[in-house]
Amino acid sequence: MKVYLFIFSILVLCNTITAQSKQDTLPEMEELELEEIVVSSTRSTRTIERIPTRIEFIGGEELDEKGNMKPGDIRMLLNESTGIQTQQTSPISANASIRIQGLDGRYTQILKDGFPIYSGAASGLGLLQIPPLDLKQVEIIKGSTSTLYGGGAIAGLVNLVSKTPVKERTRTFHLNGTSALGLDVNGFYSQRFEKTGITLFASRNSNAAYDPANTGFSAIPKFERYNVNPRLFVYFSSKTKMDFGVNTAFENRLGGDMRYIERKSNNEHSYFEDNQTQRVSTQFSIEHHLDEKSKLTFRNSYNYFHRMIIIPDHTFDGRQNGTFSECNYLHTGEKTEWVAGANLWTDHFAEKKHSDFESRNYTRTTSGLFVQNNTKITGCFSIESGLRGDYVVNYGFVLLPRLSALFNVGKKWSSRIGGGLGYKTPTIFTEESERIHYRNLLPVNSEFNKLERSYGVNADINYKSAIGDAIFLSVNQLFFYTYLDRPLLMKPLSGGNYQFWNIDGHIDTKGAETNLKISYDDFTLFVGYTFTDAKVKENGIIYSNPLTSKHRLNNVLMYEKEDSWKIGLEAYYYSPQRLNDSTAGRDYWICGMMLEKIWNCFSIYANFENFTDTRQTRFDSIYTGTITHPVFKDIYAPLDGFVVNAGIKIKL
Repeated sequence: MKVYLFIFSILVLCNTITAQSKQDTLPEMEELELEEIVVSSTRSTRTIERIPTRIEFIGGEELDEKGNMKPGDIRMLLNESTGIQTQQTSPISANASIRIQGLDGRYTQILKDGFPIYSGAASGLGLLQIPPLDLKQVEIIKGSTSTLYGGGAIAGLVNLVSKTPVKERTRTFHLNGTSALGLDVNGFYSQRFEKTGITLFASRNSNAAYDPANTGFSAIPKFERYNVNPRLFVYFSSKTKMDFGVNTAFENRLGGDMRYIERKSNNEHSYFEDNQTQRVSTQFSIEHHLDEKSKLTFRNSYNYFHRMIIIPDHTFDGRQNGTFSECNYLHTGEKTEWVAGANLWTDHFAEKKHSDFESRNYTRTTSGLFVQNNTKITGCFSIESGLRGDYVVNYGFVLLPRLSALFNVGKKWSSRIGGGLGYKTPTIFTEESERIHYRNLLPVNSEFNKLERSYGVNADINYKSAIGDAIFLSVNQLFFYTYLDRPLLMKPLSGGNYQFWNIDGHIDTKGAETNLKISYDDFTLFVGYTFTDAKVKENGIIYSNPLTSKHRLNNVLMYEKEDSWKIGLEAYYYSPQRLNDSTAGRDYWICGMMLEKIWNCFSIYANFENFTDTRQTRFDSIYTGTITHPVFKDIYAPLDGFVVNAGIKIKL
């Protein structure tokens, strides 16, 4: 079925190309300046420059460049931002989660067009199954933001905003191959007609098993994945519009002993991890403008996720069905904007039992009310506030206030200060449980597992200035602090079982992010530094939160000749990280280079990722025990090493 869907989508894309030979070009007016970018994460109509909440924006050319490096998923797109680190949880299946400012992946909420469809069981393999090529922009809010979309955003949220149709027809094909035996085929089509519009994205991503260090285990697993994302827009009138979309991902992923993967297994070479996933979600939205200043919006999504993990002597087989519904009212005035609404989440998880172990089935319902206000007090001072009340069945009521302020001092200086409360509902779907494939893991229990609660604050200072006619300078300095009370951690029990417990203590993470951008002629230099001090205090004992780099450096030098050449050099530094066995990994650098030649309708590129061949297997082992019964260590550095990828992008 997934193959037929993919082929059908490609045929539709090809048909739209052959139907018209006339070349279309996007108007220059779509090359928007930063001041004109409207973000959607806070449901506001304010531009990114005028909104008090600190929002990091990735779009346009930067999305395009990151798509050259990793067209199959969004790991690199997020990992190369300051304050964000992707943490690999499986050394042989390459599963990874996102960490913001030193907090585990479960504390970050990932949205698609404002819909929380990557939560609970559906978070598994999420970063690996989201292609970036149908995205218009990515919005990142760091710190406690549960007030916006409910529980789960203690560390922050990432909103992936899809492309929407415009009058000029868009048709893009992207073909990419890698020296690590990977192949990516992607196609995107969109167009707006008088009363309707459509977008269609289809991709096939695959890789053969790859073991550059000859450890006998796959650093990159063998996988094959299909994504098909159609979306329909209906413009009933100038006041009313609707859109309905479907996101799908079907993947088989096999990692483990290379001889097993190559079907040369025997009693010694028999270890494997087989991940089979099916992901289908719908997105429905309808909005009606009551007048020029107010509108009513109703949104709904349904998410189905099935994942089967098979390792020797153990099978995890679970299905999640979830829904999200929201109705909100927006009123915009000259100086004040109000948003008020209600949410309802349902989450049902059921396992197919393959043993006599206790079932982890659950049904969870959460209802919430929220109100948000954005007020321009004076020409240089604005405030954004919010209040949410959520009721989680079996866990109780949570009240979540939030407040942010924006100060503008002239045209060069600005500052944002904000903070809020957050919470997270107990779940077995964490980085820790991923590492053990949910084996012998007891279910969470509302009788002794409680909501994780947090508060967080952040403050930044921005400076932008032109130096003469050729140099542009931009500096952003952020300070952050988050306190998480009685966090849920996995503990071993007698008999080989595991249980999540709210510890007697807390996690606090504090630090700073520095971002510097200097542009001169066709050259742009980005320098980013992240200092993260993440501590766990448990039963009076204080230790560093595992797998968190205290110091990180991001350095990118770009040369860009408009509509002709792009050349980039990158260098990233990671300081030593504390591991779960109380030892420490070593520090390392990762360096890369990208170049792209651009013509009117197509471009070719090559990317030399990690050309210093930095690999954990060069300075540390990844497992103990035998190759038949391995015990894998924490992964804190790359395993795939130096990889070259190259491809062609066609725009018609």
